[in-house]
Amino acid sequence: MIAVKRLATDIIGLLFPELCNACGTHLYYGEKEICTKCLYDLPYTDYHLYADNPVAKQLWGRLPCNAAMAMLYFRKGTKVQNLMHSLKYKGQTEVGVRLGNLLGEKLKLSTPYDDIDLIIPVPLHPKKEKLRGYNQSEFIAKGIAEVLDIPMSTTHLLRDKSTDSQTKKSRYVRYENMQSVFNVHQAKQIENLHVLLIDDVITTGATLEACGNALLNASVKKLSIAAIAFAK
Repeated sequence: MIAVKRLATDIIGLLFPELCNACGTHLYYGEKEICTKCLYDLPYTDYHLYADNPVAKQLWGRLPCNAAMAMLYFRKGTKVQNLMHSLKYKGQTEVGVRLGNLLGEKLKLSTPYDDIDLIIPVPLHPKKEKLRGYNQSEFIAKGIAEVLDIPMSTTHLLRDKSTDSQTKKSRYVRYENMQSVFNVHQAKQIENLHVLLIDDVITTGATLEACGNALLNASVKKLSIAAIAFAK
């Protein structure tokens, strides 16, 4: 029976080949979303191993964080950009879960993330989420939650104000645009919790700053941050 299932899988793979979302090569039996070679070759940061990493430093003086990190370096024209593009624009939500699983394994090795109570993804505005069909950060958070066995919430932090794309804006303009964009609902339920805030790619940190301040104003006990990638 196992041999028959394997044969059927191989035939389906020949007719409808699954490709690595990082490099575009065919996936072998047992590989999912990302090929084994890419998993080893991705530009990992190891930011989870030291507190004064560049992501944490970027937020110093802006947001009181227990810890902050990103798993990968983001650069244009690389495998990491391919992965994020597949996740955000091609409907490949399982890429987010897979990357979240990998990120969760990193966080398990980092003491500051030991006592997390709740995982919250950076929310999209409802109109943008409806247009895209999903929130990519939610699937990353789902993957982390699976590994850490910690609950995830998409109902406490909401984006009540829509903004234009931030991609080509300066740090100051991004900061100004993000003021009063996020609000906490049912704040009593997250009081005195250690919250892990999840994003896909960190650039200037303006979005995380706005989200984090909203959560801290709602009296969460501790705020930690993790993202898939960091654009230096």
